[in-house]
Amino acid sequence: MLSDIELARQCRLEKITDIACNLGLNEEDIEAYGHYKAKISAEKLRTMTTTPLNGKLILVTAVTPTPAGEGKTTVSIGLADGLRKIGKKAMLALREPSLGPCFGLKGGATGGGLAQIAPMEDINLHFTGDIHAVTAATNLLAALIDNHIKHGNALNIDPQKIFWHRSLDLNDRSLRQIEVALGGPINGTPRKDSFDISVASEIMAILCLSEDLADLKRRLKRIIVAQSFDRRNITADDLKAVGAMAVLLKDALRPNLVQTLEHTPALVHGGPFANIAHGCNSVIATKTALRLADYVVTEAGFGADLGAEKFLDIKCPSAGLTPHAVVLVATIRALKMHGGVAKDSLTGENLSALEKGFANLRLHYENLQKFGLPVVVALNCFSADTPAEISLLQKLCTQCGFSAIPVSAWEHGGSGAVELAEAVVNAVQQPSGYHPLYSPAFPLRQKIYILATQIYRAGSIEYSENASRKLDELQQGGFGNLPVCIAKTQNSVSDNPKLLGAPENHVFHVNDIRLSAGAGFVVILSGSILTMPGLPAHPAAENIDITDDGIISGLF
Repeated sequence: MLSDIELARQCRLEKITDIACNLGLNEEDIEAYGHYKAKISAEKLRTMTTTPLNGKLILVTAVTPTPAGEGKTTVSIGLADGLRKIGKKAMLALREPSLGPCFGLKGGATGGGLAQIAPMEDINLHFTGDIHAVTAATNLLAALIDNHIKHGNALNIDPQKIFWHRSLDLNDRSLRQIEVALGGPINGTPRKDSFDISVASEIMAILCLSEDLADLKRRLKRIIVAQSFDRRNITADDLKAVGAMAVLLKDALRPNLVQTLEHTPALVHGGPFANIAHGCNSVIATKTALRLADYVVTEAGFGADLGAEKFLDIKCPSAGLTPHAVVLVATIRALKMHGGVAKDSLTGENLSALEKGFANLRLHYENLQKFGLPVVVALNCFSADTPAEISLLQKLCTQCGFSAIPVSAWEHGGSGAVELAEAVVNAVQQPSGYHPLYSPAFPLRQKIYILATQIYRAGSIEYSENASRKLDELQQGGFGNLPVCIAKTQNSVSDNPKLLGAPENHVFHVNDIRLSAGAGFVVILSGSILTMPGLPAHPAAENIDITDDGIISGLF
C-alpha cells in the first residue's frame, strides 16, 4: 500500500496560476511561491472587501479524538472534491499544520489517501513561513519587554508580573518553565519565563481573527504583556512594539492558495490548536473563500466540544459569519475505543463496544444541535469495518433521529464523498438558525458554567483560588464581555483524558486564567492542560529523512 506522501507524488498538480484562474483571479491577484502555491495579493484582498459573502459555509468537526484516528481533514477534503463532482463551485478553507505534531506524534495535517491537499511536503514543512512570522513577532515582543526593563524601566514593569510568553513551533517540554537573563547585569534582569508552542500564542489567535492589516494593528496594540508595580496594565502599544510586529506579520496575514489532488482550490491559512487555543483557520481566508465560491468547507480542531464550539462561539460572532451546516465525522474504530477496546484490538468485530462508544457520537450530535444548525453525520469508513458493525451503527443513529452517511474519500477521493456532498447541499437549503451558545453580556462565570454543563456535561465546577481571583479581576476590569476559550484535553469531553465515551456529572476544574485582550477572549485552563506539548518516547522525527537527491520520506 502506498503511503500518503507517495500517493501525493503520483498526482500531477495544476499550476497555481490555473487554479487561481478557475476562481476568477488574475495572475496579478496572486504572488506565487513556486509553481503550486501562492498568496493572495494584498491589493486583491483590499478590493474584495466590498464583495458579498455569498458562499454557504460548512463546518466539519468530529467525535472526541482517539489514537485510532477520525480523519476530519480527509473528510473535509473529500467533501469539497465531492461537491465539485456534483457540479458545485466549492473550495476549502483549512488550517496550516504545525511542526510540533508533524515531528511529534500526530504527523502532518494535509489529509490522507486520495483526499489530500498538495504539495503536502511544503504545506507540512515551513509552507510560506506564516507560523515562523508568528514566532518572530511573539519573541520580538518578549525581547522588547526585557530590553525595556534593562534600560531604565520607564513603564515601571514588575518583572514578577510579566504575562507574555516566548514561543517556538516545536514540541519541547524543557521550555515550559525556564529562567532568562542569567550571567550578570549585562544580560538584563533575571526572571522566570516560559515558552508556548507558536500555534497557541496570542499572536496566532490575533492573526486568525483579524479582518485586515488595520485590524491586526488594533489588536496588537491591545495585547496586555505585564503589570506595573502599581498594578497598571502594560500593553504592546506602551512598548512601541506594534509597528515592528505588524511588519513581521504583513505577509503572513495573506491567505495561501493551494489545491487538492483533484485540483479543488484550498486556502490554507492560520493554525491554532483547539485544545489550547481557538482552533480555527483565519477569518480572512474564510471570508475570501466565501467571496470566491458557492460552497466553502472549513474545519475546526479536535472534537466538537473544542473546535466546533470555539468556531461557533468565538470565530463566527467575532467575524460576523453565519455558518449553514455542520458535518460531524465519526469512525467505527474510534467509537469502539470509546467503548473500551484497545487500539491493537480494533480490527476485530466488537458490537457491544461499538454500542457503548456510540454515546460519544450521540453527545456531540446533541451538543451541535444547540447552536441551531443542521447536522450531517459522516461515517469515515475503514476496510476493517464489518457489515454487522455498520448495520448496528446505522440502527443506533436511526433510533436517535439521524443517519450516518458512509464516506470513502481516503480510498476514492471525491467520488467516495458524493453522497455526503448531496446531503450537505440539501442541508444548507434550510434557513440557518445559527446562534452562539451564550450572550457577550453574560458574566465570565456564567459563560464557563454554560460550556461546562451543556457541552462537557459536568455536574459542577471547581475553581482554584488563583483562577477565581483572576476571573473576578477581569470581570471588574471590564473584560467580562469577552468570550471564553477553554484549554483542556482533547481526549475526553471532560477535563480528564481517561474518561472516554460520554462522561456526565463529573467535576470540571478551572485551574488558571489568561487574558488574550488582543485576540479578544479569555483563556480558561482546565485540568492538566499544557500550552507547550512534549515529544513522545518515539517521535515521528525519528522516521523522517531525505535522500541525497532531495526526496523526503517519513511524512504522513
